[in-house]
Amino acid sequence: MRQLPKFVLAGLVVAGPALFWLSRRQTPAQAEQQGVPGSPVVLASPGRVEGHGETISVGAATDGVIEAVLVTDGQEVTEGTALAVIACDDLKAEIDQAKAEAESAQQTRIRLVRGHRTEERKAAAQKTAAAKAVLNQTQEHLKRMDTLYQKDVIPRDLFEQAKRDYEVAQAIYQSSRADQALVESKLLPEEKARADADVAAAEENVRVATEKLQKCTIQAPISGTVLRIMAKVGESYSTLSPRPLFSLADDSVRRVRAEVDEWDIGKVQLGQQVVVSADGFPGRRFDGRVIELAHLMGRKSVLSGDPAEKADRDILEVIIELDQSAKELPIGLRVTVQYF
Repeated sequence: MRQLPKFVLAGLVVAGPALFWLSRRQTPAQAEQQGVPGSPVVLASPGRVEGHGETISVGAATDGVIEAVLVTDGQEVTEGTALAVIACDDLKAEIDQAKAEAESAQQTRIRLVRGHRTEERKAAAQKTAAAKAVLNQTQEHLKRMDTLYQKDVIPRDLFEQAKRDYEVAQAIYQSSRADQALVESKLLPEEKARADADVAAAEENVRVATEKLQKCTIQAPISGTVLRIMAKVGESYSTLSPRPLFSLADDSVRRVRAEVDEWDIGKVQLGQQVVVSADGFPGRRFDGRVIELAHLMGRKSVLSGDPAEKADRDILEVIIELDQSAKELPIGLRVTVQYF
């Protein structure tokens, strides 16, 4: 038997694997078209089911120990629903103190704006009148002592004592008049401004403390369904190393986030009709249409596990809205999308 030339054998060795790879490399569309003879499918791509938007991971905004978990898996919640509570007893005492300080600042401001009470004004006037009477009395006494001293009737020390009594009475009278003027005076602009600033600062302390306490309750950021609960009572949570405690999604509708190979993106357009199928629902087809095309290419994330699958190509994300009949599809399910 004649032996083939060496270069022919070498060519067969190189071409054999290449032909094998090309025979295995079928676009998803070709594979699907073979499964559905005569269908007008232009291509097919993998995807995953999601709700109205992507699944949201919810954490906490403060540090502490998880005190209670208030929801269960699969529970439907509305926006603002409490999901869990973090123990924050120290903040409650802080709020009480801040409220007390705010009340004190407010009362001080009211007193300044209103001025002194009528009783205080009367008391100040009476005090001034009494001091005036004492001053007049000591003044008359000093005059008599001065006359007697000039006639050498009394010694000098008695005259000096009367003089000192008069000076003390005069000082008391001046002080009483100053107190009365202060009681009857109007509020100065700078005093009002300072009182307003004290009240504002105290109220801000209350607001900050209240917001801290509100962060101790983890609330649902959207209306939807609790898909998974990772929070456990007694566990500590730190904002320095945050982690998701809940997964939520708006499952009022079903969408598919599909990944179209970079070679096929020209075959997809908005409004295009599609059919979605899944291995978990054999023989079932779910209708939908393309409602959004990404503006940026990305990397493949939906993998089938086939070793021959190419995972190093760029893809374009395509959002597909399904009919209401697809609500039974679980979120996260891997599906195949056929484009017509």
